[in-house]
Amino acid sequence: MLWAKGLGLAVGAVALLGLGLILGHFAIPKGANSQAPSTSGSQDLDLEMLATVVGQMEASRIRENLRELSREPHMATGPRDETLVQLLLQRWRDPESGLDAAATNEHEVLLSFPSSEQPNLIRVVSSTGDVLHTYHPREENVTGEQAGPDVVQPFAAYAPPGTPQGPLVFANQGTEQDFERLRAEGVALEGTIALTRYGGAGRGAKAVNGARHGVIGLLVYTDPADINDGRSLPNETFPYSWGLPPSGVERGSYFEYFGDPLTPYLPAKPSSFRLDLANASGFPPIPSQPIGFQDAKDLLCNLGGPVAPQSWQGALGCEYRLGPGFRSGGSFPADSQVNVSIYNRLELRNSSNVLGIIRGAVEPDRYILYGNHRDSWVHGAVDPSSGTAVLLEVSRVLGTLLKKGTWRPRRSIVFGSWGSEEFGLIGSTEFTEEFFSKLQERTVAYINVDISVFANATLRVQGTPPIQSVVFSATREVQAPGLGDLSVYDNWVRYFNRSSPVYGVVPRLGTLGAGSDYAPFVHFLGISSMDIAYTYDQTKTSARIYPTYHTAFDTFDYVEKFLDPGFSSHRAVAQTVGNVLLRLSDSLFLPLNVTDYGDTLRSFLQAAQSNLGAPLEQQGISLGPLTTAVEQFEAAAAALDQRISTARQGSPDPLQVRMLNDQLMLLERSFLNPRAFPEERYYSHVLWAPRTGSIVTFPGLANSFSRASGTEPGSEAWAEVQRQLSIVVAALEGAAAALRPVADL
Repeated sequence: MLWAKGLGLAVGAVALLGLGLILGHFAIPKGANSQAPSTSGSQDLDLEMLATVVGQMEASRIRENLRELSREPHMATGPRDETLVQLLLQRWRDPESGLDAAATNEHEVLLSFPSSEQPNLIRVVSSTGDVLHTYHPREENVTGEQAGPDVVQPFAAYAPPGTPQGPLVFANQGTEQDFERLRAEGVALEGTIALTRYGGAGRGAKAVNGARHGVIGLLVYTDPADINDGRSLPNETFPYSWGLPPSGVERGSYFEYFGDPLTPYLPAKPSSFRLDLANASGFPPIPSQPIGFQDAKDLLCNLGGPVAPQSWQGALGCEYRLGPGFRSGGSFPADSQVNVSIYNRLELRNSSNVLGIIRGAVEPDRYILYGNHRDSWVHGAVDPSSGTAVLLEVSRVLGTLLKKGTWRPRRSIVFGSWGSEEFGLIGSTEFTEEFFSKLQERTVAYINVDISVFANATLRVQGTPPIQSVVFSATREVQAPGLGDLSVYDNWVRYFNRSSPVYGVVPRLGTLGAGSDYAPFVHFLGISSMDIAYTYDQTKTSARIYPTYHTAFDTFDYVEKFLDPGFSSHRAVAQTVGNVLLRLSDSLFLPLNVTDYGDTLRSFLQAAQSNLGAPLEQQGISLGPLTTAVEQFEAAAAALDQRISTARQGSPDPLQVRMLNDQLMLLERSFLNPRAFPEERYYSHVLWAPRTGSIVTFPGLANSFSRASGTEPGSEAWAEVQRQLSIVVAALEGAAAALRPVADL
């Protein structure tokens, strides 16, 4: 195997002993710095060391990290990506600031690329087949960084090759509801090319929805109304502002699932079983291509047919119409059609994760994971290099203390640089598949910092409820950049807040979907997880994400000029992450507050009672068992919290500490049911699965109720509602049981 060869190039198997996470039979490195000053079972968080770590994060070093990381395009498995693998290994093996060990973990995965010989093309052709207009296959070279040989042309990863041709229709965001509305308007969809805008539905879902209605090709663009606050002129956009230039194109994966497409639930190793391509699911069914809004304007502003609904109108400077086909008197003859020529290809490639380990002094078999992906579509200064720049600074500060012999954590810290994330969270998913049992048994929490800085207004955190308290504690101790003595916590609560029945007004945590590498850890493994970033003031922009996302304009100068001049927000993220990391790795009792799940469960229960209670009663389905299960969980969580509080006041036996910590660590696993959502790959957490129903409650219950509404009493759909209710009740009862004293059944 390639990773074994890579290990052989290191100082030898004995020196890589700290990689017990991966290679449990290797020996722990011996040496002067292999022991911490204190390795007693009562080792606890050192507040002075915490302050030292936070204080040593340097904005200038993060800036230089980002400059180097984003200097050249580094798409997954390309030459520059491999160069960055070596850069990470070099940093994590540095004798002055490195970690205990570092190595690569490789997988052979299926990726998708455009053809370098035949670029994908979008053309308007006449009824006689003459090409009337060809659209830009690449972005405009605005700053000299958009035309290099390693700048991949915009494409829809995993979209099949083909050359469909037909009349154009406008399908808004390409949701199922949008296509149904077109049908209701009398728009014929069979044999058409659909033009859609980003947002509303996933990239691949747009293609699936269109194909279901007879569409044979898909175009996707970013409307300036959704990303630029309506600004669309070249002198209003980058390099003059943070706005997306008219030629900018959002690349992305159109594969519907995450992980390697051919080895679901198996690590993508050469020895693993692989699906035949004909039997693999999740690929977009029709040729698809993203385009810039200057090209979309030429198409959309020449469409004929009915006027699009007001909610579908955008900022291209014309009245949007639905089609099909072009209007008379426009730039093209009315009988012209759009030809979509796609030449994408699939390739098996070796993709590398890079792992760095700091071995714990007291509990080396308990892991705090901190990760970020490495690959980008082009230069990727924001996504993901802003996160990698922070990752390198945090590991430098901790590694320096480690090498000096002044600190070693209580628990092991694992740093992960994941490969091929942009193609569908591939590196992180393959890692969780390969080490499933070990990670489930030993991982305390996963910290994700993908894009560390979207903008410089405030912190934004997504996570599962138990991590709330540790993030709150950390952010109270970090100063908000440029705001005097105001803490990151106080600034955060100004922008995103909620009213808690327990704590009053507190910052609001978002929930974890599948947007980054936390997804396999929380949904597949049931590990308490968080995603941390600085972001923009949503009252000052309607942008759904930073404007140059996944384009060739996401460069170092873009970050330095428009997102974070001085890199103070990057530093604040590094300080926050470092603080959280030490609290999780060094605290005697894990700072995971399971009682905070009560707010979520209670709000889900109340939503179910208010919106579903009466209709369910009519079907003979009672929410009584769910109410009881929530109450049982709340009581068990409060009792565990009290037992920990009592133990803190005495001199607890190390085994008692371990027992209580394991209950905190393993709670999230109690919510897993791998058979709960057979239609959803990897989703097994009954509280955080995708919710298609409109009611914010337990997802399986909400989704099944939505499908059952309108069906006959006693139908299979109503039986599924009862099944989903039972699944949630069983999970909550199991979670409550996991929190009770371990000798109690």
